Amino acid sequence: MAGTDIPNHYEILQVSPRADQETIQRVFRHLAKRFHPDNAETGDPDRFKSLVASFHVLSDPEQRARYDIQYARVVEHAWRVFDQETALDDVAADRRMRAAFLSILYTACRNDAQRPGMGEVELERLLGCPEVHMRFHVWYLKENGWIRRTENGMLAITASGVDRVLDMGGPARGGVHLLDSGEGGGQRHRASGER
Repeated sequence: MAGTDIPNHYEILQVSPRADQETIQRVFRHLAKRFHPDNAETGDPDRFKSLVASFHVLSDPEQRARYDIQYARVVEHAWRVFDQETALDDVAADRRMRAAFLSILYTACRNDAQRPGMGEVELERLLGCPEVHMRFHVWYLKENGWIRRTENGMLAITASGVDRVLDMGGPARGGVHLLDSGEGGGQRHRASGER
């Protein structure tokens, strides 16, 4: 988890915090085969080590319960970029949401171009946007060619998406709310000009 001392085991295993044990085991087996160091094509020892550590925590009910308490605290205090007072069906709010979405993926790609993707669970958390609303934004951004799914199922910005962020004036700076209610003359970054 960005900005914390604990890893995001759910994001590492690419499962929801609501995932049951069967799902966690199934996903782990799939990812472990892919990233095992003996796999000549897709092996990744560091990623495999992280997967094993995350599986160890999430597959043990007591360890998972302790971790979930920490995870809930981190999520509660995490950087929120979505203004909760803004109506979710508001067109202006949708524009800000998509600008924030692209800004986050732009920053993720700049920070690690080899692994530019982010999982939907982490994006939902950062944006404070429920899964049902995220689907619309993911669809819109994919249809415009601004984002794509990576081989491991993460979402990543495309070259067209980078151009879009630059056309909007660049991504928001760290520590600045990407989204606001649109009221007042504050110093928050606002995206403009979206179709």
